Amino acid sequence: MTTASSWSELILLSEKTCFIQDGKRLVHYKFADGREMAEEYDMVAWTLTGRKWREKTTFGGVGQWIIEIGEPIQNPKQMDVEGIRENQQNPCFYRLDTQSAFQWKIRNITYPLDNYDVTVDDISKHIIVKTANKKYYKKFSVPDLDRCGLAYDGRKLSFSHKNNTLVIQYEKPEKILQLERTLKDELKKQKATKLDDESDCKPS
Repeated sequence: MTTASSWSELILLSEKTCFIQDGKRLVHYKFADGREMAEEYDMVAWTLTGRKWREKTTFGGVGQWIIEIGEPIQNPKQMDVEGIRENQQNPCFYRLDTQSAFQWKIRNITYPLDNYDVTVDDISKHIIVKTANKKYYKKFSVPDLDRCGLAYDGRKLSFSHKNNTLVIQYEKPEKILQLERTLKDELKKQKATKLDDESDCKPS
């Protein structure tokens, strides 16, 4: 299991390349095992607005990006496996953190607040969302806690419902906050290149 210290070392020692575009700082990480991570920060508040991962395929090729944080990309022409256009009114689950909490949103879910049951399964290390009317069920992990080897704590969990959106928050542990502060201080020192510049951005 990865620990807070070992994950901190991995990310701080990774090869980082920084860009600036549309008021956001884009950071590309390359790890020794070949994995890649890309993050997007708002440059004013230094809020993390996006994170995605990519790994090598079984045959050594370039894999597809998997989004961990960020609003889903809307594609009106996207079809499902049966060739039927996806219903835009279906519940839409995504993660978008705040400075102090991990945060997930489920859009297009209309049931009243007392219909939801949001709990932590500290044995399997998942957060579970279900409704009393059995119309919705979701089970998901918190990769940040898993990477740092931290336990799940139901006391840090809260949720609310407004405008047909269920908002779930998990208060960030102090170890996570400290790691984020350390990483942001490191990123602020990195030379960043505007994407419309012709000069190259030197990796760290």
